[in-house]
Amino acid sequence: MGDERQPVIEELKDRFGMGSIIEQATRDRVPTVWVSADLLPRVLACLKNDVAEPFRMLYDLTAIDERVRVHRPGQPESAFTVVYHLLSYGRNADVRVKAPLSEERLSLPSIVGLWPSANWYEREVWDMFGITFDGHPDLRRILLPPLWKGHPLRKDYPARATEAGVFQLDASQQETDQEALAIRPQEFGAPPHGPDTDFMFLNLGPHHPGTHGIFRLKLEMDGEEILDVVPDIGYHHRGVEKMGERQSWHTFIPYTDRVDYLAGVINELPYVMAVERLADIDVPEKAQVIRVMMSELFRIASHLVWYGTFAQDLGSLSPVFYTFYDREVIFGIIEAISGFRMHPIWFRIGGVAADLPKGWDDMVRDFLAYMPRRLKEYDTIVMGNRILKGRTKGVGAFSINDAIEWGWTGPNLRACGMEWDFRKKRPYSGYDRFTFDVPTGDHGDCYDRAMVRVEEMRQSLRIIEQCLKQMPDGPYKSEKTLATPPRKERTMADIETLITHFLGVSWGPVVPAGEAGVGIEAAKGNSTYYLVSDGNTVSYRTRIRTPSFAHLQTVPLLCRGLMVPDLVAILGSLDFVMGDCDR
Repeated sequence: MGDERQPVIEELKDRFGMGSIIEQATRDRVPTVWVSADLLPRVLACLKNDVAEPFRMLYDLTAIDERVRVHRPGQPESAFTVVYHLLSYGRNADVRVKAPLSEERLSLPSIVGLWPSANWYEREVWDMFGITFDGHPDLRRILLPPLWKGHPLRKDYPARATEAGVFQLDASQQETDQEALAIRPQEFGAPPHGPDTDFMFLNLGPHHPGTHGIFRLKLEMDGEEILDVVPDIGYHHRGVEKMGERQSWHTFIPYTDRVDYLAGVINELPYVMAVERLADIDVPEKAQVIRVMMSELFRIASHLVWYGTFAQDLGSLSPVFYTFYDREVIFGIIEAISGFRMHPIWFRIGGVAADLPKGWDDMVRDFLAYMPRRLKEYDTIVMGNRILKGRTKGVGAFSINDAIEWGWTGPNLRACGMEWDFRKKRPYSGYDRFTFDVPTGDHGDCYDRAMVRVEEMRQSLRIIEQCLKQMPDGPYKSEKTLATPPRKERTMADIETLITHFLGVSWGPVVPAGEAGVGIEAAKGNSTYYLVSDGNTVSYRTRIRTPSFAHLQTVPLLCRGLMVPDLVAILGSLDFVMGDCDR
């Protein structure tokens, strides 16, 4: 990404003038520029449409409350900053565009007309920060209840329940809150229908087995045909980004496991890598390979949950019992290595928590001999099932162009025919040493999305086998003082090491001021942690870009004109997790 830095910035300066584009250096070396609010739409349109190999994907959109930040060298004065992260597949590069805002003018032009995927992102920024976007078609809360007071990611908003007042909900307020959740035809962009209409509004969720979590869909139906859908998310929102700004760099790691709560240590990897980039920590080779092996084990575990529940959504009950059994086999390996199962909390800043235990290789070897036979059996009972094929082929199809426009990543993007995988295109943690293929689909429908994930499990097995055969010797953790906690070999031998260990765990390291974002190929798509350090023991801003948030925004596009059973198949094929979406 560093090689693309100067050409992009220089081209913007040539087009808009040297004084209009202010460059910012970042620890991740992503080209980052500041532009005024008035110039912002033109700069973004230029990057998307006019430059060579354009930045066609709006990868993320978020904001920063700058009001109490101390270290901002070379940055324009700003009370709040809105950050646009764009991705170019042609360049294999990113660019970050920032717009400064004063407290007197907390508004920007909406870019929904440029990127339709900006709809939810702008709503989230309004919800969390109170920044408005002029021209947005439906600027209202998205993660919090409609009548919520305040904007939680502002620095003056309490980070803990003990800092807030006692919550009270009387009968009158409860009735008002319930009324605010009622279905209104205006939400579908249409006026209320008359008394003679045949249209019906159907509430699917938030507690429904087909929504795979607490997720609500408001359907407008004409008989059995879906005319439109309004997704309603946020029921699983826990304020994880706010937690990331109150916990120390080290003690936030357990919270990451609960984002995509089916993917375990995969959640930890982009976070610790972003901290390592901020702190300039090199991870030993052995720790990198261990991280890869554990991540691929969890990728298979996550896909197995999807495999069984997807088949169940389409009427086949037996596979879910088989796939969950195989997931237990994986958890047996995870537990033997880390001591935990679903949420190991095992990656550390600078490496992993401990060395591999004796006998780990035998367990992995047995699993590699066992799992391919199971996948072959599932090919017959699931993917080869004619009912499943009839329910999924040609249903919920999406083109490559639409997928890029709406921010699709991971298996869903590859099912549209685009061979893009962060592990190949931007190798991290030593992925470039492993041989594996990137499966793709041809039609971008429900069946292709399933087929890609099935083949990905086989590729993960290939990677795990190479980890087994190529596991290097050496330390499992960096010796750098900012790595936390320090290795424990001498903790009880001398008081200096004991004090260092105590401070590393309780206070955490003081990470140098700066900004860095690291993205990885997570189980459900690309997951990125964008961290801002103000030279303290806690993160000043923790931003989590998750794949499920982007994918669920496209549900209305995928199911209009279809029927409710098709909607259930589409939801299952997207493989989302509401913790990953709502955070």
